[in-house]
Amino acid sequence: MNGYQVENVLVRDTFAEAFSVTGTRLIVTAATPRWAEIAASEVTGYGTSVIACDAEAGIEVRLPAEQTPDGRPGVAIMLYAFNQESLGKAVIKRVGQCLLTCPTTAVYNGVEQVADDKQLPLGKQLRFFGDGYQASKGIGARRFWRIPVMDGEFLCEDICGTFRGIAGGNLLIGGESQAAALQAAEAAIACMQECPGIIMPFPGGIVRSGSKVGSRYAGLRASTNDAHCPTLSARSESHLAAATRAMYEIVIDGSDFNSIQQGMRMGLRAACQQSGVTEVSAGNYGGKLGKHHFHLRDLLDKL
Repeated sequence: MNGYQVENVLVRDTFAEAFSVTGTRLIVTAATPRWAEIAASEVTGYGTSVIACDAEAGIEVRLPAEQTPDGRPGVAIMLYAFNQESLGKAVIKRVGQCLLTCPTTAVYNGVEQVADDKQLPLGKQLRFFGDGYQASKGIGARRFWRIPVMDGEFLCEDICGTFRGIAGGNLLIGGESQAAALQAAEAAIACMQECPGIIMPFPGGIVRSGSKVGSRYAGLRASTNDAHCPTLSARSESHLAAATRAMYEIVIDGSDFNSIQQGMRMGLRAACQQSGVTEVSAGNYGGKLGKHHFHLRDLLDKL
């Protein structure tokens, strides 16, 4: 496979293939940054891949008090699912189980300009936990619910908005050792977390069990990506450089094409600057999985 040299690293001439999803953005606040972080981590847990999870979820950005609706420390999170109905179910379950229960939290819609057909119920449904003691409050065009809980009130916006986003942008980072590949992936994540509008939903943003669509076992939707698995290079049709001994994947979901592309560009630059990196590639299925294609050569234009 042809490629380009960046900082003595081979960047493959290939593309990441992504697909359309429905997303939402919530702003979670709490009395302290620590509790806002705990709440955001809990509500986005088990949110790695829609292959098996109800939603792909992650932290987008930490927000200082002056940038939140109630003047408290906050975290913006994003959740993505195949369609609006499945996303709505995931949001109610996650907010009800992980944010309603978490000390001092409040939850607000983080999507601007919400059309009527792009709404999901939030406090509108969670209010019933108040067992008749809940109260509503309108501020301008927005409505909020005050649900009594044992440390005071859980404030929750009536609805949240949705948008059409993209899931499945990715980078594959290879190294001459496990330590080198992981260090490069961590450096990439650190830079990508500074980019608004995207999340990296896997543990620490990094995937070691990269997958391909389908399996030789009937009924299994995904299986190990043998073409990029160094331990299988002698037993499968390997796509790896000879020096690659470990590879990590970074999966990116985002609100739009440009946000994901910028995140990938930042990650690619950071990875290529690390020692021991042998190659950077991307995963695709020949254009059959999704209509959104992120060509690595396009990322190099502004490096």
